Amino acid sequence: MNIVVYCSSQDGLEEKYQQLARELGTWIGQHGHTLLYGGSNAGLMHITASAVHDAGGHVTGVIPEMFRHRLDPVCDDAVHTANLGDRKQYMIEHGDVFVVMPGGIGTLDEWMSTLAVMTIGNDDPRPVIVANIDGLYDATIRQLADMTRTPFARGKNLARTHVARTATDLLNILSTLP
Repeated sequence: MNIVVYCSSQDGLEEKYQQLARELGTWIGQHGHTLLYGGSNAGLMHITASAVHDAGGHVTGVIPEMFRHRLDPVCDDAVHTANLGDRKQYMIEHGDVFVVMPGGIGTLDEWMSTLAVMTIGNDDPRPVIVANIDGLYDATIRQLADMTRTPFARGKNLARTHVARTATDLLNILSTLP
């Protein structure tokens, strides 16, 4: 299974976020899955990838040309793309499960783009799991829920988003997937 992880590439984040990344990466590796991620050698990206690698999993980094110099050395495979849009498209096309970890605008963009693609493919069964640690994404989750009550969003596809409030919740949700 290809597990796409969207997350921050910022270094120096609080230990609770780093630990979440380690636990997720270890789970992916121990279960023999492939991590598909942004390919950067920094922040939660690198921590997750290192944990997957150390636990025996496969790591595929999808890195845009502008960040080629930041390619993570733990990658087993590297997919080089022209830009961030192409990276996002590749990950959406090749992902089986999508995990949204703590991150910034880029992470939000990847999450929303994934939901948009899934909305176009009405029968798209792939799950999106949001690691909503400390309520980081509460407002976004509320906005999505509000939209499902309007004619502008298809709730069936938005309902495929699972919210995890802890690392344990995240790993339990992953464990229930086929």
